[in-house]
Amino acid sequence: MCVPLLQKIATNVKMLDKALEGGFAIGEVSLIYGEAETAKTTLAIQCAVSCARQGFKTFFIDCDGTFSARRLSQIASCDIEKVAELIILARPKSFKEQALVIDQSVNYITKGFGLVVVDTATFLYRVEVAENPDKTFELNRELNRQMALLAQTAKIRKVAALILSQVRSVFDEAYVDVEPVATRVLKFWANTIVAMKPTENPKVVKIIMEKKEKMTKPFSCYAEISEKGLCELPQQYEG
Repeated sequence: MCVPLLQKIATNVKMLDKALEGGFAIGEVSLIYGEAETAKTTLAIQCAVSCARQGFKTFFIDCDGTFSARRLSQIASCDIEKVAELIILARPKSFKEQALVIDQSVNYITKGFGLVVVDTATFLYRVEVAENPDKTFELNRELNRQMALLAQTAKIRKVAALILSQVRSVFDEAYVDVEPVATRVLKFWANTIVAMKPTENPKVVKIIMEKKEKMTKPFSCYAEISEKGLCELPQQYEG
């Protein structure tokens, strides 16, 4: 019997999946970043559910305790028993533990896996920097090493690597914007970058594709945060 190969990890946000040509690519690193309450974890869980429905496992590294079994149940719905069995959850409590989990991920992620999620890759890093500001350079170097290892693991194990990041404010004379913490490190390793932006409606987010291979034109869409997950809104919607 021929086992089907996993090609893409769909997000189940139709317009985003269309822009991604089916979903996040296998063998690559994708970065999702945004402010709090912009449904980053919800989108990651939807990817894990999508992966499970294709018969593949997800290694979900929950660094900031935002993974919720209740949210998984809402999104997976009637498939929850099948889906839950295919999600392996790790919860590091320090940046050092995060490093150990990522170092060992190449051993965890064997045949049958399709996705590895790190949510959020910079949470424990920020805690460590706040406690040891004099070690910022060393911590940046360690974060870079972890991202390099995840990129290598994605290629070797033929899985998609999904990295979630918090944001920091970027002040300019004309405006205030946000970008991922440890921007240079995360953006360097990411093949695809998706930004999640809040709108005036707390239940609606704007999704912006900032980087993708062979991307010819800008892409953005709006999505609604509901009990069942994140679903796209009509193209004409204006937040």
